[in-house]
Amino acid sequence: MALQLKIIDSVEKLGYRVTVGDVAAYSGISPYVVQKELLSLASDTLGNLQVTESGEIVYIFSQNLRTIFRNKNLIFRLNEIWKKIWITLFYLIRISFGIILIFSIAIIFAAITIILTSLYSNKEENDQYSSGYRGMNFFVLPNFSDLFWIFYPTGNYSSFSSSKSNEDKFLKKTTFLEAVFSFLFGDGNPNFNLEEIRWEMIGRVIYNNEGVIIAEQIAPYLDNINKYNEYNEDYILPVLKRLAGVPIVSPKGELIYSFPELQTFIKNLPEKHINNNFEEKLYEFTHISSNQKILVISLGVINFILVLTLGSLLKDQSVISASNSLIGFINSSYWFLFSYASFFLGLPLVRHFVIQSRNTRINKRNLERRERLRILSKSNEIIKSKLCYVTQFLSQVKSNNTKLVYTTEKRVVEQSDNIGF
Repeated sequence: MALQLKIIDSVEKLGYRVTVGDVAAYSGISPYVVQKELLSLASDTLGNLQVTESGEIVYIFSQNLRTIFRNKNLIFRLNEIWKKIWITLFYLIRISFGIILIFSIAIIFAAITIILTSLYSNKEENDQYSSGYRGMNFFVLPNFSDLFWIFYPTGNYSSFSSSKSNEDKFLKKTTFLEAVFSFLFGDGNPNFNLEEIRWEMIGRVIYNNEGVIIAEQIAPYLDNINKYNEYNEDYILPVLKRLAGVPIVSPKGELIYSFPELQTFIKNLPEKHINNNFEEKLYEFTHISSNQKILVISLGVINFILVLTLGSLLKDQSVISASNSLIGFINSSYWFLFSYASFFLGLPLVRHFVIQSRNTRINKRNLERRERLRILSKSNEIIKSKLCYVTQFLSQVKSNNTKLVYTTEKRVVEQSDNIGF
């Protein structure tokens, strides 16, 4: 389904009149896959075909292509429904971690209050309880009078002042409950569509060079280059396999690469990825504001302190037996509360070091890509010689004929021998 939608997206952006080469160059998808999908799409949506004298097939689609496809494809409609359901479901998952934090603080504080109240009320009747209560005086409990800050609109906490308050106004507006999830798990992979962008840019480079390139023109977009495959240019093999390319040897023994399927005759593809720098984005720990970070961390620390305090109180079995059923339930759930409190503070710490390690590797790869782009821009003698042969090769193979000899838009008997545009 995702592949079909990407094909439809490319067809729409290319003006509903495309060749296999156009779509392959624009999307970076293998020409063989594109051909199969275009034929299927044309059949399902009543598209038309045109054939040039050179044998090039042009696919013509209706302007309401997406609507026709939606109406005829049940899976497409179900996929759209699921996307709407998932948005709501994922929102509930995100806020659940904040709700658990609030619930944990509230129930632990209530349990501690009940236990200490019970101990205090019985201290005159039972010396053991009195002694136990005095033993608890070393616990310093935080002030919870302002606990309900968490329900105020985010970004407006009078208790926290920040010199970056003006900057925070431009940050994405996030509720407190969503901020908890962002603090714990981050905001997703910033390079989730990296491979898609990579192949789109590679396809565009090949198209801009009329289907014939040298390895150095593709190198800034690849990561599998090392000292073992750089000299013999083996790193370009995945590109040849995906986009149906073939190597050509020059009289000097230099290699250039031709992609016949991407030597399309339809011109002026929409501008795309003008910036030649193909770089990965760095991971951010979280996008939430400084005030939200302070609030989330503070509540996490408070929750952890309360859990430890409750654990100390629950060590005395007489406290549990003398208390109500709520304390018994909390005692049975203590390890869940302790695990969540530890998880809440431990996971972001681990994630911080993981992000640092990932960003170090990303910076290294970006630096290598920039260096390969710099080498290409300098155009040493070897590169100049290869590009010169590319020009000669193109001058020999340019023989595309855009004259139509057949189209499915008309019956065969209605078509003359020469169909022009």
